[in-house]
Amino acid sequence: MIGPGTGVRVYLACGVTDMRKGIAGLSAMAQVVLRQKPTGGVVFAFRGRRGDRVKLLYWDGQGFCLYYKLLERGRFPWPSAEDGALHLTSAQLAMLWEGIDWRRPAWGAPPARVG
Repeated sequence: MIGPGTGVRVYLACGVTDMRKGIAGLSAMAQVVLRQKPTGGVVFAFRGRRGDRVKLLYWDGQGFCLYYKLLERGRFPWPSAEDGALHLTSAQLAMLWEGIDWRRPAWGAPPARVG
């Protein structure tokens, strides 16, 4: 994915978001619902009702970038609306974007020592 690098702060809007919203509507949600400055260099993640669509809103210093992904099969893992907003790491955002359950990743065995 072309976009923000590692170490960027990520806020996930829990619950359902109207996917008809564009940059103006999502930035207003970031400010009112998530209580964050939309132009602060933070990534905001929103998911639609069916769970197969996600939008990421990001201010790159010159303007807003809006990323949109629709899964052919499956749903994006998402917390319920009661959770409010969550803070994710950039690694969790990468897993989310790939459709991997970032809440319970299947970690493999630790690397074996060669010697």
